[in-house]
Amino acid sequence: MLELKDICFSRDNKNILKNVNLEIDNNKMVVITGPNGSGKSTLAKIIMGIENPDSGKIVFDGKDITNLSITERAKMGIGFAFQQPVRFKGLTVRDLIEISAGSSSIKVCDACDVLADVGLCAQEYLNREVNGGLSGGELKRIEIAMLAAKKSKLTIFDEPEAGIDLWSFNNLISVFEKMHDDIKGSIVIISHQERILNIADEIVLISNGKVEKHGPREEMLSQIFNKVKPCHKLEKNEKCNEGRA
Repeated sequence: MLELKDICFSRDNKNILKNVNLEIDNNKMVVITGPNGSGKSTLAKIIMGIENPDSGKIVFDGKDITNLSITERAKMGIGFAFQQPVRFKGLTVRDLIEISAGSSSIKVCDACDVLADVGLCAQEYLNREVNGGLSGGELKRIEIAMLAAKKSKLTIFDEPEAGIDLWSFNNLISVFEKMHDDIKGSIVIISHQERILNIADEIVLISNGKVEKHGPREEMLSQIFNKVKPCHKLEKNEKCNEGRA
């Protein structure tokens, strides 16, 4: 479905991505992880067309989309959830769900369902304007509901856990699993949360702007965390997060 060929990207004379090669197959949930500053979010933005690579090629469904705009990529079936969701003054939650679904006649029950999946009461939120009156966590959940309604061929989430509470995070895991089962499209998640890594089909490890490793979840988890002792076995003076990626 998606193939990145020798993607390079730099900014302010700093090489952020260095000859990145990556293939993501149909109907896969892929988590891209790695240290802060390794280029994960930049890679996600390049796939969506928010940033343009200095060199390389992006192929989606057999078509070269390297020079296509964000709008053109969205029409082809690529969706993107920002780390910091965008506010839409003058539009209601229902408006955005209808736009995402590509229909002005989406059933109220369907809109309610996608809001319920992200832990929002439809009666309270459906007609609310998506503006400064909503918290970051509320905006994050609304954005995820929009993407669930869109049912894209490829959906990209840039650190979806950022800025949300523990309950929302727990619910988020269920939302991703449901999207994976129902939509039958591929999902790419930028994250270093272990619980999100644990629901992936495949994990991609990026370090210093390069794909260091890519493989099935079980294989990758054992390699990423093979130097980490289980927390219950740590000595009192050791930290539970010591050695994690």
